[in-house]
Amino acid sequence: MNEIIEGFIQAGELIINLNPEVLEITARSLLISLAATLIASLIAIPIGGFIHFREFGGKRGLITIIQTLYALPTVIAGLLVFLLLSRVGPFGFLGLLFTPTGMIIGQTVLVIPLMVGMTLIALSGVKKSIQDEVISLGATSTQIIWTIIKEARFAILGGVILGFGRAISEVGAAMIIGGNIRGYTRVLTTAIALETSMGNIAFSIALGIILLAIAMVVTTALFLVQER
Repeated sequence: MNEIIEGFIQAGELIINLNPEVLEITARSLLISLAATLIASLIAIPIGGFIHFREFGGKRGLITIIQTLYALPTVIAGLLVFLLLSRVGPFGFLGLLFTPTGMIIGQTVLVIPLMVGMTLIALSGVKKSIQDEVISLGATSTQIIWTIIKEARFAILGGVILGFGRAISEVGAAMIIGGNIRGYTRVLTTAIALETSMGNIAFSIALGIILLAIAMVVTTALFLVQER
């Protein structure tokens, strides 16, 4: 028990003293996850809008598949991207395996299904009376779509925040694709796993506290957005 308490004390000192390695790992984690979330948003939100506003065969089945992928294990997503980026894969010539860019791709693949699904839920949550009112005013199809998106913007933003939360907290894909290379691809989750296995409890606790703090910020932001 004393060792655990001592670990928390040392962890606090690492954070208060702005340990360079702690700051480096934290900054890299934020950069990779923010980039993945932005890219995923640019892909997922238009796809979600297209699925919602268009009728086509197999739509219900496609939505079911998207919902199933919410629970896509991170190691599976990491394995798929690893196979694509490996030397024998179709994109191996790009040399993106074991790089931050490769990790961004992996996290993007991981959060896209969640963000597509949240976009669908957000758009479906807009009251039909709003759409009927806009139609009665003689709005065009583009104006109707834009009005619904404006009404759902906070719910869509909530999906983006959830996507970021999943991206920064995953470990499987980051470990497989990034390789946990010190000073290059090591992020909060992979560093915690490594340092814990090596017995560096204080360093692990420090990183864990930072990751927990980020999770609290994400949760608070999501709550405020939902309130809006």
